[in-house]
Amino acid sequence: MTQPSIVSLSGSSGSGSKTRVLAATAARLVAERFGRTTRVYDISDFQPFLGNAQRAEDLGPDAQTALASLKAAEAVIIAVPVYKGSYPGLFKHLIDLLPVDFFAGKPVLLTATGGGDRHALVIEHQLRPLFSFFSAQTLGTGVYASERDYLDGRLVNEAVLARLDQAAGELAPFLGRPQLNAAAVGH
Repeated sequence: MTQPSIVSLSGSSGSGSKTRVLAATAARLVAERFGRTTRVYDISDFQPFLGNAQRAEDLGPDAQTALASLKAAEAVIIAVPVYKGSYPGLFKHLIDLLPVDFFAGKPVLLTATGGGDRHALVIEHQLRPLFSFFSAQTLGTGVYASERDYLDGRLVNEAVLARLDQAAGELAPFLGRPQLNAAAVGH
């Protein structure tokens, strides 16, 4: 099986969560623009061993597959829910298990979701420093979405979608020229 080119990691454990929707929407936009394949993982894809893992090798076979996809990806999209001013502990625990060079040189689009605007700076104050530690090439544009940006389980706010599109465009130096009418394969 070919590894997906664009891999999203949602720090939420729910497959129907707003964070998952943001991660999948961002992946779809990037894939359509550059003619790439996608895959979206949730933190639940790293269970049931994540909470007790002391090393990445302690994770199960499905989690190892997800890590291999993240490592091999041309670009990564990180999407985290914000609870009480920060990303979830299990998300940070997963990141703590990775070697320091895991994201080195890799373009990373940072996104987050939260209940309101009070959490919007999590991208700049927590995610960007975290991924800078890993020498990732974080894109200049981060995308935050709150509850009011969704309707019937879909991201509908045009300003947020435009910001996602802007961020997707920032991947051009890493992924090459955008494709016209490219069909993206993903899920």
